[in-house]
Amino acid sequence: MHFSTRAIHDGQEPEATTGAVNVPVFLTSTYAQESVGVVKFADYARGDNPTRAALEAVLASLEDAEFAVAFSSGLSAVDAVLRTLQPGQRVMMSTDAYGGTYRMLTNVFGSWGLRTDIVDLSDLEAVASSWVDGTAMVWAETPSNPFLRIVDIAALAELAHARGAQLVVDNTFATPYLQTPLTLGADVVVHSTTKYLGGHSDVIGGAVVTNDAVLAERVKFLQYAVGAIPGPLDCYLVMRGIRTLGVRMDRHQENAERVVAFLSGHVDVERVWYPGLASHPNHDVAAKQMSGFGGMVSVEVSGGAARAKWFVERTRLFTLAESLGGVESLIEVPASMTHLSTGGTLLEVPGNLVRLSVGIEDAADLVEDLRQALA
Repeated sequence: MHFSTRAIHDGQEPEATTGAVNVPVFLTSTYAQESVGVVKFADYARGDNPTRAALEAVLASLEDAEFAVAFSSGLSAVDAVLRTLQPGQRVMMSTDAYGGTYRMLTNVFGSWGLRTDIVDLSDLEAVASSWVDGTAMVWAETPSNPFLRIVDIAALAELAHARGAQLVVDNTFATPYLQTPLTLGADVVVHSTTKYLGGHSDVIGGAVVTNDAVLAERVKFLQYAVGAIPGPLDCYLVMRGIRTLGVRMDRHQENAERVVAFLSGHVDVERVWYPGLASHPNHDVAAKQMSGFGGMVSVEVSGGAARAKWFVERTRLFTLAESLGGVESLIEVPASMTHLSTGGTLLEVPGNLVRLSVGIEDAADLVEDLRQALA
């Protein structure tokens, strides 16, 4: 079946007892046992929940994977993957990445014994020349946050595997609608399901997806043992969002292209970062491994940090807020907001960079909003 058919049907068959078309929200903390130690579905809801199981089934299907494990947030999914490593091992991370992931690697797992190396993962020669013995995992975002750089997943996977390391791809920006990293050679995919998968800015969640049975078993154990589980209503909301993911992503992209066309010609915009532009340094790679270029746009405005702040505080339809991927358009200054924790590091973001999550409103209204805010 094709993508949107799977998004609506896989894992979401009518409920057996009542025939309910929507997967029910199973609000239960425990389950009656047939006899001591003999369970019908699970013994306790931290271990499993039917609503969560349905979400995990559709996530696995859309990523062309065997296994998916849902978590209470994107960062709890990141945490579970990193816990599969051992103290003393190393993680290679890109120079352009979400500040929360960098903060976790350095401020949480650094004292635990993991070491982090920062390299431009879009430069394979730099990856090879910077490789350090003990590197067990390469952590890539593609498109990255916030510069929307693109990593050649197949080539990076080949390089990492030749050196005995795993490749993890954060697929939050692209979504499985535009890109399936496991089919390109990645070992693990992580998502903040808060973003495009949920799509309505009303839920927090995360997921780990893989074809590696051993790793999936370990991550599932961590989900249970650590307890970073999503509630059943959260799982329902993410599933509801997934059902319209295809049509929403098409509209996000259409609007983003209109926004990019306007910003690219504006006198007060120094540079537009969007993988769909031929001028993007990784445009050819994006065109090769993605079916579209997504709804995220970043721009560097003239006038420095003060002008960036002035700009984002004057939009009317673009809401000044962190996060992304919802039906409504959002705007932010990463250096002062989502990437504040990277200040003074190799991942530091320039103060004049503005990130836009282009929603599904009428494109003409979004362009006019940006026009008046820049005026």
